Amino acid sequence: MEFESLWAGFTEIGDDPRMVIMWAIAGFLFYWGIAQKKEPLLLLPIAAGILFANMPLEALTREAGPDGDEGLFRFFQENALNNDLMPLLIFMGLGAATDFEPVLSSPRSLLLGAGAQFGVFVALLGALLLSFTGVFDFGLLEAASIGIIGGADGPTTIFISNKMHEYGVNNGIEVSNIVGATTVAAYSYMALVPIIQPPVIKLLTTQRERRIRMEYSAKPVSRRVKIMFPILTTIVIGVLVPQAVPLIGIMMFGNLIREPGVVPRLANTAQNELMNIVIILLGLTVGSLMPGRVFLQTETIGIFLLGLFAFMVATVSGLLLAKTMNLFNRKNPINPMIGAAGVSAVPMAARVVQDMASKEDPDNFILMHAMGPNIAGVIGTATVAGILLNIVPQLVS
Repeated sequence: MEFESLWAGFTEIGDDPRMVIMWAIAGFLFYWGIAQKKEPLLLLPIAAGILFANMPLEALTREAGPDGDEGLFRFFQENALNNDLMPLLIFMGLGAATDFEPVLSSPRSLLLGAGAQFGVFVALLGALLLSFTGVFDFGLLEAASIGIIGGADGPTTIFISNKMHEYGVNNGIEVSNIVGATTVAAYSYMALVPIIQPPVIKLLTTQRERRIRMEYSAKPVSRRVKIMFPILTTIVIGVLVPQAVPLIGIMMFGNLIREPGVVPRLANTAQNELMNIVIILLGLTVGSLMPGRVFLQTETIGIFLLGLFAFMVATVSGLLLAKTMNLFNRKNPINPMIGAAGVSAVPMAARVVQDMASKEDPDNFILMHAMGPNIAGVIGTATVAGILLNIVPQLVS
């Protein structure tokens, strides 16, 4: 009897071999982050969280009970993820780290950022259609949570998934708890932007289009405009889309402590130390939501496939909008690849676009042009989330 505990780990693996499959998935993410150096800030903690979630006895993710106290990651899931604390802190840090000058100096980038949100609505409709066929059982609340994955915005996905699930539970509406699956999907696609986007971009653009050069001569934006922008944006969004205020408002607050330059300690803390701590904890917590028994299910795989489809549609819609804009602006065409940066994965999508441009022409620098739609995409996805939070509950009530 005393020696049985020594074999408990092997016994549990034998009872649930899905753990080993998840080890392989974690190993792939470790390889991609370390050896390939692709988004290691996200992939390393997420992969570690996956590994911890699939250890025998689940010491770090178990619920409190007679066998022991609550696991560390279970605590963060319930007290920092489910109540939106970490997503909002990420948005504050993002605001403090973001220079909105590329958007303010080139307003058309807002249009490209908005165009990429088309993938959100396509995935939402796709989830509902699959439900009608009987393949999956997704209602409108779940479909909205899945659709937002198309924006490739992890914090926004957590926020809207929690709100939709909370609304369903509080109002007696049958709703599946897919917060973990949508969160992991969104962060996975954020991290895998360098894998997903290049084939889509190459498929829809010619070599000549990818070689289009764009001169960057940023129009000077005054300090006053930079200070007024986050204040006015919060007011406008607060009036038009009140449900988006937690996301947009906290992001604009982060930007407001950056631009005046009077509180550099707060700005530096928000975008560096605090942001780094939250990224570590958020990555580990998100990964810990992926035990094999939960992740390797038909519904979860369906969410991942729909999320991938949404992200690809968002990339396509941004590209096509950029190509359409060129039809009306032949004298000063834009490189259509910057349309693909309209998703919310900042700055991953913009870096992918720059890498592809450099491979076609080593002297072609379009990073700052790509940052405009990329930043606009964050605002766009958060705004779309607010719209869904306002409309969807009314439709299901």
